[in-house]
Amino acid sequence: MSSAPQKSAWAVAQQQFDLAASRLGLDAGIAAVLREPRRQLTVHFPVRMDDGSTRVFEGHRVQHNLGRGPAKGGIRFHQDVNIEEVKALSMWMSWKCAVMDLPYGGGKGGVTVDPKKLSLGELERLTRRFTTEIAVIIGPESDIPAPDVNTNSQTMAWMMDTYSMHVGYTVPGVVTGKPIALGGSLGRNEATARGAVFCIREAAAKINLNLKGATVVVQGYGNAGSIAARLISEMGAKVIAVSDSSGGIQNPAGLDLAAVDAHKKKTGSVVAFAGSTPVSNQAILEIPCDVLIPAALENQITADNAGKIKTKIVAEAANGPTTPEADEILFKSGAMVIPDILCNAGGVTVSYFEWVQDLNRDFWEEDEVNARLEKKMVRAFHEVYEMAQKEKSHLRLGAYLLSVQRVADAMKVRGIYP
Repeated sequence: MSSAPQKSAWAVAQQQFDLAASRLGLDAGIAAVLREPRRQLTVHFPVRMDDGSTRVFEGHRVQHNLGRGPAKGGIRFHQDVNIEEVKALSMWMSWKCAVMDLPYGGGKGGVTVDPKKLSLGELERLTRRFTTEIAVIIGPESDIPAPDVNTNSQTMAWMMDTYSMHVGYTVPGVVTGKPIALGGSLGRNEATARGAVFCIREAAAKINLNLKGATVVVQGYGNAGSIAARLISEMGAKVIAVSDSSGGIQNPAGLDLAAVDAHKKKTGSVVAFAGSTPVSNQAILEIPCDVLIPAALENQITADNAGKIKTKIVAEAANGPTTPEADEILFKSGAMVIPDILCNAGGVTVSYFEWVQDLNRDFWEEDEVNARLEKKMVRAFHEVYEMAQKEKSHLRLGAYLLSVQRVADAMKVRGIYP
């Protein structure tokens, strides 16, 4: 456990922004605007439960900045969702979209609920009622939600249908991450992991690390973590440890990922996989490896454990897994941290492709989606890397300098209305 009191995700997000704003010499007025969300909506809404009772849930939708286009960002269903976390995630989305040079601002949403305790019917009613409550600020030209923690393409289908019922016609572009049958994009499911692996490949080339035979550890064996593990193992790397919310497993000789997937599908967790030894979610971060992929939740790598992490590349498939203090420790130790706003931006990039396809009613083949994603990820990685080299900083600061400047430039030329 951490000995220091844990900073809120929002405090971390603001601290990261302040550092970039100060390095850029940002105008004080623009910095003050970008330091706070533009709009935050908190709703309390009733849901009829299967037993006939009514429960009231709390949900949020935050739009951090709309300078470069409509707000874009996921909806998460988790028992720990709170307004501070959602504000931080919306700010990170602004920078993520700007790093990738997408015409979006940052948004985020969430409902405080443990979805594992709800039936499918309850989950649908919760999703539809929450969508109705935030319908005043979402839309294909204003704010476009997507899946996040504990939400998926089915959640997006319910959201799209609910919004469409309100306006009286089908609006596929109001959300992304939809099922293919409703205007979803091919390649969307693997996009976050695929983007992260493109970044790892580029980073490995920079430090002369051969991925063939390289050892990989994944904390968070969900959608992004499991697909990243598979894609990187297909490049010849050896995945030696993985974990999920129940715990982790390790095998220095390498894990058979197909067998791990089958075990997880059968039991609901990777825990107790035959031929592996158990490891906790905290201890897994400290296993010596070439590539560490944190793909779970925020604040996993802190000042307390950063000094014990022995890896060459930290690829942040999760949002906000590393605190600013840990960044400095890892940078000094020589580890290259590929920051979340770049590393896991494959998801929002293919969400953008999906939105473009929906608006144009013109759909692309999967190989075209993947090729366009690779081009955007590689270009963004090199822009961030060059900025970091120029500033003699870690990649996170490079990514922030690039993205904050882009958003600030948009704000400056737009001016203040009225």
